[in-house]
Amino acid sequence: MPAAAAPAPHTRTRTRSSGSPSAAIGPPLPYWGGAAVGAEEQRWRIGMDSAAAALLDSASASASSANAAGKEMPTARHIAHRTAHNMSSSSLRKKSDLALLRKVPCAPLRRLLDNLQEVLLATKLALLFPAVLLAIAARIFHFGQEWVFVLSLIGLVPLAERLSFLTEQVAFYIGPTVGGLLNATFGNVTEVIIAIFALYQGKVVVVKCSLLGSVLSNLLLVLGTSLFFGGLANLGTEQLYDKMQVDVSTGLLILGVLCHSLPLMLRYAVSSGEHAESSWDSGLELSRACSIVMLLAYVAYLFFQLKTHRQLFEPQPQEVEDDGDDSVSQDEAVLGFSSAMIWLGVMTLMTALLSEFVVSTIEAASESWELSVSFISVILIPIVGNAAEHAGAVIFAFKNNLDITLGVSLGSATQISMFVVPLSVLVAWIMGVPMDLDFNLLETGCLFLAILVTAFTLQDGSSHYLKGLLLVFCYIVISLCFFVLRQHGSMDF
Repeated sequence: MPAAAAPAPHTRTRTRSSGSPSAAIGPPLPYWGGAAVGAEEQRWRIGMDSAAAALLDSASASASSANAAGKEMPTARHIAHRTAHNMSSSSLRKKSDLALLRKVPCAPLRRLLDNLQEVLLATKLALLFPAVLLAIAARIFHFGQEWVFVLSLIGLVPLAERLSFLTEQVAFYIGPTVGGLLNATFGNVTEVIIAIFALYQGKVVVVKCSLLGSVLSNLLLVLGTSLFFGGLANLGTEQLYDKMQVDVSTGLLILGVLCHSLPLMLRYAVSSGEHAESSWDSGLELSRACSIVMLLAYVAYLFFQLKTHRQLFEPQPQEVEDDGDDSVSQDEAVLGFSSAMIWLGVMTLMTALLSEFVVSTIEAASESWELSVSFISVILIPIVGNAAEHAGAVIFAFKNNLDITLGVSLGSATQISMFVVPLSVLVAWIMGVPMDLDFNLLETGCLFLAILVTAFTLQDGSSHYLKGLLLVFCYIVISLCFFVLRQHGSMDF
């Protein structure tokens, strides 16, 4: 299928499923932001008459003169580096239908409605937004803490996807390098917010278990289901992927599990009498030192990803072409810089609010369902909280775009292991909370084996459905292990 013709700068072209330019529906639609919006496109959007159009032409000429004098407002530009996480989130977005907006007579109201439609409705997860309001209502009217927990988890699903969308919109205006850094750093902002609230309440168990569960979920569940369904959908097609990206991610994950293992081994060596520690908190000090090393390794990884070897992590052109469905792959901004920043702040506040609800009600949900806090944190929270990017990874596996699928699963696991976990340790240090990298024997063993199985599964550069099925089975047996532990009491550590 031929790719659609490239749209004019700073515009979006609505095309039918044929993907041809002749199937375009109406003229190009401008994004709302900056002085780069063409006068003809503005006239089309706000329905001006000829007199108003002449006035707009005069204003546009004045704006051009101001721009030439160095007073240019921030304008959108192409992002030279879109991460696999961005591509995965794009698969859950849909094209906006502006037919009704054209009938609104008031131009400012039309622009506001356009913003609301792009932010709240231009996603396939829009039906889950009522859960955000229901969670707030359940908290205010005391409907039951387990209901607050469930509704908050569901509400975090569309909020996480919208945070990714708005972060990408901001990245259009701040240049490819800083934009790529912003996208790479805030890919798992939901986990960071939950960890901060849990640390503030002193719930170190929830922080450790939820972060461990996110890594296990990405390595085994997300990657396994993607390879399984992608293999079934492409039985007659060879499924290949870039081994270099896999080698980089697995190398970092092995470094991360080494930093987790050292405080654990130190504790067992001291308790067995083989060695003596210099002070009672040697394990905590070692964890903080290892966390600094992990963050330095993550910074080196970002430099490798965004600068020296960025071509290894960029989606190929054939991976982003229009397949004729309702999804949209945006290479241009659809929101202005100020609008994107405002909405990013609003969505971040809503995510923080629901994260606080999840953290404060997890014990009540545990007692009501007779499940341990560890099982809920390791299994349930990562599955529901990361559902949006999980779905995107499976969609690209169906399309035989395994590089994007691997970028989502391995990239997310690497970011949590090498950035979010050590950051949580250092933030806890600042807050006076004694959090270390000792995740206990069972948890560290599961993490090590998950990384080992994933590395062996991806070592040959090709895939089939059986590989995915084996990864899913590994996740199931680990889930059963944490499930049966509820019969023997709490796993607090």
